[in-house]
Amino acid sequence: MIIDAHNHPDWWGKDYDQVIADMDACHIDKTWLLSWECPEDEYDPEQCWCWNEDLGTKGTYPAAFSRCLAYKRKSPDRFILGFAPDPRSPSAIDRLQAAIDLYHVRLCGEVKLRMMYDNPDALELFRFCAKKELPVTLHLDYPIDTGVKYPRRSWWYGGNMDTLEHVLKSCPDTIFLGHAPGFWSNISDDSQKYTTVYPEGKVVREGKIVKLLRKYPNLYCDISARSGRNAFERDREYAVEFMDEFQDRILYARDHFDNLHQELINSLPLTQEIREKIYWKNASQLLKNDLS
Repeated sequence: MIIDAHNHPDWWGKDYDQVIADMDACHIDKTWLLSWECPEDEYDPEQCWCWNEDLGTKGTYPAAFSRCLAYKRKSPDRFILGFAPDPRSPSAIDRLQAAIDLYHVRLCGEVKLRMMYDNPDALELFRFCAKKELPVTLHLDYPIDTGVKYPRRSWWYGGNMDTLEHVLKSCPDTIFLGHAPGFWSNISDDSQKYTTVYPEGKVVREGKIVKLLRKYPNLYCDISARSGRNAFERDREYAVEFMDEFQDRILYARDHFDNLHQELINSLPLTQEIREKIYWKNASQLLKNDLS
């Protein structure tokens, strides 16, 4: 079995039929289908790929929960629903509770917002997720200048690793999956994270991720997107050591539609047991083996 623990509906311009065909081609049995809900001024307009069938236009959010539902209804056995309301909204917890009750939402994700993730509203939502046994996928990005003045000079999300540590410490019963450049650049103890989205060169030990994984058992790793793949490809020898030490807390995920992550994992000298944990067992256990 293979579970893709991070993807979105209509992502990168792929429609439902294309997503299913891609899953089949990559031998993916199930996908965690995550929403991405945020205000219009907090995401790059180039990333709004979601197609709204009712309006015939792009959607209000980069990945609307209504589109997740549309996929789930067509293939209930292939998708596991994730939903992350903006915690700054007064109705956030009520909406998440409704999504759990009505649609069997099993995940809170993707949280990708231009706010510090340790603000009181966010922490309240994360503690609610602990009560409902929902893992939370967090996207982190540093404020790296893109050279573009409008609409934003940078697209930062969530804060830094000190913010993440405060979240982990404040919500010890909540499971968090770290993801994106602001997370994976910290596999290395160097300063590249402040200047480049995808750092290069051998990993300098020990990065902040390692320190947090050893200190906080509620932190897991979502290896999706170029950021996760780059963290391992830049130092394949260290990748094997990292995957061996944290084999119980790494989840295969893509956030895209290609097979590059599988090619990387399969090329590394890992045991079959470690591969199975990364490909599906860890994801399954986070959901208490409920894959519906």
